[in-house]
Amino acid sequence: MRQTSAKGIILLLLTALIWGVSFVAQSVGAEVIGPFTYNGIRTLMGGVVLAFFILVRTLIRKRRLRDVIDRDHLKKGIVLGLIFTVASNFQQFAFEHSTAGKIAFITALYIFFVPIIGTFMRKKVHPLTWLCVAASITGLYLLSVKDGDLTSINIGDVLALICALCFAVHIIFIDRYSEGSDGISLSAIQFLVAGSITCVLMFIFEKPAVSGICDAAVPLLYSGLMSCGVAYTFQIMGQKYTNPVVASLLMSLESVFAVLAAALLLQEIPSLREGIGCVIMFAAIIASQVIEFITKKPSHSQESQ
Repeated sequence: MRQTSAKGIILLLLTALIWGVSFVAQSVGAEVIGPFTYNGIRTLMGGVVLAFFILVRTLIRKRRLRDVIDRDHLKKGIVLGLIFTVASNFQQFAFEHSTAGKIAFITALYIFFVPIIGTFMRKKVHPLTWLCVAASITGLYLLSVKDGDLTSINIGDVLALICALCFAVHIIFIDRYSEGSDGISLSAIQFLVAGSITCVLMFIFEKPAVSGICDAAVPLLYSGLMSCGVAYTFQIMGQKYTNPVVASLLMSLESVFAVLAAALLLQEIPSLREGIGCVIMFAAIIASQVIEFITKKPSHSQESQ
């Protein structure tokens, strides 16, 4: 299994931070425009910005565009884009039926699905890592679920659960595709694919109004430029240096950052229960890194020295 480096940890922590703030933006935007409209515009925006960056970078380096985005990148980017389309739209529709706290908790269950799916792909997971996953889920529960109320399961909860499963698959595919690939190119392709598909669905199933889009301009700009353009690119780059189980644990910190962002931007002060959840999650992340460091096997080059 791929070992974790400091570079991967930093990139994925930045990813979680940006996603946490984006969760607030997503909640605000959902009150103004429809799910397909919000997702279509933000993902297409992220894809266009990244495509422009790739074009400028290619011209500066005096390279040909086909040398940067080849058939292999296109194939991988399309697969990632299709998975992201399903995951992100299920999550956005969940807001119409369930509460933000329950959606945040259920969505972050990808940290549980990743090692489960990994076992079917014959990837070994250290037993103590399962304890870290369980601790993270406990922390997320305390952090996101108010008063322990998970008794009223509705269609929104089911949609969020499907979203969590899709994001787990997304993490695993990125783990397979990121090595040897240009992360920015993969990210650009996946968002152009997801944005194009969702915009078509937007015009078929919704009636987007210019006034509503203008009202949601700030959340859309942040989600499009920072969450899609920057954070998901950091995810692809960061997973080159991180095994998928630890990566999912690091990225699950988006819920912690979401609570902090809500306190600063929406004046929603965390309760003692939520604070305990934050502490448990951070402890689980640290423990997962200690476990990997202790159980890590030396490489062949190190053994020969």
